[in-house]
Amino acid sequence: MLSKIVIANRGEIALRILRACREMGIKTVAVHSSADREIKHVRLADESVCIGPPPSTESYLNIPAVISAAEVTDAVAIHPGYGFLAENADFAEQVEKSGFTFIGPTPDTIRLMGDKVSAIATMKKAGVPCVPGSDGVLEDNIEKNIKLAQEIGYPVIIKASGGGGGRGMRVVRSEAALHNAIALTKSEAAAAFANDQVYMEKYLENPRHIEFQMLADNDGNAIHLGERDCSMQRRHQKMIEEAPAPGLSKTLRNKIGERCAKACRDIGYRGAGTFEFLYENGEFYFIEMNTRLQVEHPVTECITSIDIVREQLRIAAGEPLRYKQKDIRFQGHAIECRLNAEDPDNFQPSPGLISRFHAPGGPGVRVDTHIYSGYRVPPYYDSMIGKLIVHSDTRESAMARMRMALDEIIVDGIKTNIPLHKTLLTDSTFQAGGINIHYLENKLGIS
Repeated sequence: MLSKIVIANRGEIALRILRACREMGIKTVAVHSSADREIKHVRLADESVCIGPPPSTESYLNIPAVISAAEVTDAVAIHPGYGFLAENADFAEQVEKSGFTFIGPTPDTIRLMGDKVSAIATMKKAGVPCVPGSDGVLEDNIEKNIKLAQEIGYPVIIKASGGGGGRGMRVVRSEAALHNAIALTKSEAAAAFANDQVYMEKYLENPRHIEFQMLADNDGNAIHLGERDCSMQRRHQKMIEEAPAPGLSKTLRNKIGERCAKACRDIGYRGAGTFEFLYENGEFYFIEMNTRLQVEHPVTECITSIDIVREQLRIAAGEPLRYKQKDIRFQGHAIECRLNAEDPDNFQPSPGLISRFHAPGGPGVRVDTHIYSGYRVPPYYDSMIGKLIVHSDTRESAMARMRMALDEIIVDGIKTNIPLHKTLLTDSTFQAGGINIHYLENKLGIS
């Protein structure tokens, strides 16, 4: 097993990784910015190294500083968590060239799946269903692009090949708008991703967002841990996630899950990863693969009783998967609410001092957070301050448990989105299950 790892992240995910390491007897090194000296995982780690000032470009995204921290502490591996450097193939490559283990996929796999065009081509070859589209990068030929859009059928969406996180995409509803939309998306893609290549897909009007959690080892074994429904989102940012997806049959789950497992085997994937799909009218359409741990992994852990972070560490240490697909059992229903330090009415960040924090409790209630009474939320990073997760026998009882937990939790001193979550958990359409990805924005009147 790995003897000591660097946790190259911050916040709740850094604490989540630290706890898994402690249970497994692995020593930890917390790298942090000067703004995060008092964050919880830094206090609890065996060692800590300040790698730069508050801006993430000078600390958490500073590759030489992260690798230097591993060198001076005699660590043997680096866990990137999610965000920051987690899907940076150059970082993974430099980690391995420096003699450390990267706790994640190979650099080549990250590159392959990070480029949306190559990812889609790979998935089609593996038999994973994809959205009808251009089957490659768009050429600078407007007549050809117009014909392609006519064949696909309007509306279409233009997407950046190197994009992600909801950026680098534009919906086109008419031929008149097509040329300008392609030019604008190419320009934005070049500025945001240093890659101006774009492609075209059919735009699905009212899909759900459903993703499959995967685990794969170094010996060609791969399994799925079921699906999560992440359709409650605002501007492509997820707010509430649940597992399993309401209304999805066991037959369809197994069919898509096995195709994803086959794709993992085909590309030599290792570690934890997630296939993201749009789901509409009973059909799945692949959109991207996240080659890292997901924010919403706890709901899968709840319904499978599998610790995904522990499995990541075991796989990185060269151990084979402990489970075969027939071993995976799904029990009950789990829901996660992302807790953000932001105004629930206008979504503006709300950093500052937390004067009082009280975590909810009771059976089936889990709180993943790094905050505590007296902790000051810095203004430099993502506004997420934690996740509230519940698990129960049925979806209805899980929703009731979440409503109770939201009533119990106290975060004073800053504004949070807890009031919005309370509203959403009493929303009759959400309670019925099966909302689409546009539901929350329509409810909030966001265009």
